[in-house]
Amino acid sequence: MSKKLNNDLKEYIEAEIFPQYNKNEAGHGINHIKTVIDRSLKFAKDYDVDINMVYTIAAYHDIGHYIDRKRHEIISAEIFMKDENMIKFFNDEEIKIIKEAIEDHRASSDHEPRTIYGRIVSTADRTIIDIDTTIRRSYSYGKRNYVGISEEEQIDRVYSHLKEKYGENGYAKVYLKDKEFEEALQKLRKTLSNKQDFMNRVKRVVSKME
Repeated sequence: MSKKLNNDLKEYIEAEIFPQYNKNEAGHGINHIKTVIDRSLKFAKDYDVDINMVYTIAAYHDIGHYIDRKRHEIISAEIFMKDENMIKFFNDEEIKIIKEAIEDHRASSDHEPRTIYGRIVSTADRTIIDIDTTIRRSYSYGKRNYVGISEEEQIDRVYSHLKEKYGENGYAKVYLKDKEFEEALQKLRKTLSNKQDFMNRVKRVVSKME
């Protein structure tokens, strides 16, 4: 289990994989990917895992989002599997684990990740950097994927989506202890508890994006 990141792997992913995230909307773009990588590597320190595998899973996990957001975890895993450069860095068993972890990362998945690698990256993918950034991510996602609805409907969709995902009975699950996420989650839930105040906040955030 390597605890040292392979520099050749890192250089390849930064040069060839990172630029592909320009195809995604901002909420699933390179800034999000780098945040998930950083959080994944932080979690990895507490487990007997190969840091190169963790890094790679985090780097590829949303790469197919622009193709089909509803199946992006499957498509992202397929893109990884087609990358022949990966055999330079990983054996067949490691490649299988990476593929499964990419498939298992989605917040709305109907099953728990099959390995610790999947649990690490899935937990790292639950990111609430701050409330306004979360609003911007959700709004940008809606503008790209819900074309044709009114601005008021876009703003209402932000509230409904975040309530469904992060509310008291939300589908966003974490599999490892994550104090940072839990604290941010409680703040977001408190803000979501007053719909009108939250909608006004969304409008203020959106007005600064234009």
